[in-house]
Amino acid sequence: MAGATGDLGFRIAQALLRRGAAVRALVRPGNLKPEATVLRDLGAEVLEVDFGSVTALTTACAGAACVVSALSGLREVIVDGQKRLLDAAVAAGVPRFIPSDFCIDYTKLPEGSNRNLDLRREFNQRLDQAPIQATSVLNGMFTDLLTGQAPVVLFGLGRVLYYGDADQPLDFTTIDNTAEYTAAAALDPSTPRYLRVAGEVASARGLQRAATEATGRPYKLLRAGGLWVLGALIRVARTLAPAPEEVFPAWQGMQYMHNMFSGRPTFAHLDNARYPDIHWTSVREVLAARHA
Repeated sequence: MAGATGDLGFRIAQALLRRGAAVRALVRPGNLKPEATVLRDLGAEVLEVDFGSVTALTTACAGAACVVSALSGLREVIVDGQKRLLDAAVAAGVPRFIPSDFCIDYTKLPEGSNRNLDLRREFNQRLDQAPIQATSVLNGMFTDLLTGQAPVVLFGLGRVLYYGDADQPLDFTTIDNTAEYTAAAALDPSTPRYLRVAGEVASARGLQRAATEATGRPYKLLRAGGLWVLGALIRVARTLAPAPEEVFPAWQGMQYMHNMFSGRPTFAHLDNARYPDIHWTSVREVLAARHA
């Protein structure tokens, strides 16, 4: 497992351990994050490895049934770093690989509409050419972001902000549910190329209802304009504050919202039922926990 000391990766590793899996967490030399200690105490093997060396990664991957990547970054990580990890997995004879996707369905989006998702698409094109079974987990948007990081549910104003159509379906899944599902998929040798899940599919109008129920306070819809307005805001934000070395600058989050409100990446079907032991957390539950 690569990226096991990050937020999502840490949760995936714990979910794997709860399912009885033997987990080998690959960390960079000198990693002092408390997550590494927690994983070690839970029974995981925490192995320091040079992520710049395919040879070192190959040794680290030896004997694994599945390599799971939860790495986060830009080109040097998502494309170049994962390519080295992929080459190592193939060289070590690992049968399966789960890349660090965990997002909306980028396969339906035009190139150039989202920088971070373009990088995932580029890596997956390489992954599809490799002699290894690959499975991507697509989960829409992390529901957890609605509690503050994503400016959609405006708690102070009692509004739900949206662009375009208030009835456009949007896919949401909590980080915990994504981690649980990924762990189950990692232990399932028969997974397809893509698995699409959503803890809840809700429109802006549905978010309005959920926020009202979760807080006991009436929320209203606030339409900021059509998608062209958000597109213009993205161009302005990217010009004034490009922050090319940041993984999640403001304009990147705006690109993600534009993608979602466009309806293009909306899942045509869901694979939630594949692992029936998972309890899917609703938007209302997440908002209620924040409000408590």
